[in-house]
Amino acid sequence: MNKINDFSIVTNNPIVKEKYSQVIFVDGGFEDVLIKTRDLVHSGHELINHPLGASIRMFFSPYRSIIVSSKSTELVDNEHVSIMESSIISYRKQMENRMPDIVNSQDYAIIDSELLDSSVEEMKRFYN
Repeated sequence: MNKINDFSIVTNNPIVKEKYSQVIFVDGGFEDVLIKTRDLVHSGHELINHPLGASIRMFFSPYRSIIVSSKSTELVDNEHVSIMESSIISYRKQMENRMPDIVNSQDYAIIDSELLDSSVEEMKRFYN
């Protein structure tokens, strides 16, 4: 990634969609965001932040936002592919007997948005 604005956000979070211009909006759930991100990584985009949250509780969120490079390269990063594939497996395993916590969806949308803001700020510090 060469420039600070050279990224896209894969998200299903309506707050993030309104806040950022470089959004790839997914009309679906958390797993759909993971799958869309995996597909982008398979086509040469790079992961900027980890696809899973730091807390197990965030698995139950109906929302997820993941930062990827906005441009794909000819080379696919096998480590990023592995991260995406294992993230999807981990998500499915955690959700085998659970459903997303829809009752608290607005709270999860806010948390996801704030975590994303933090990742973007960290990116700015790193690339400046």
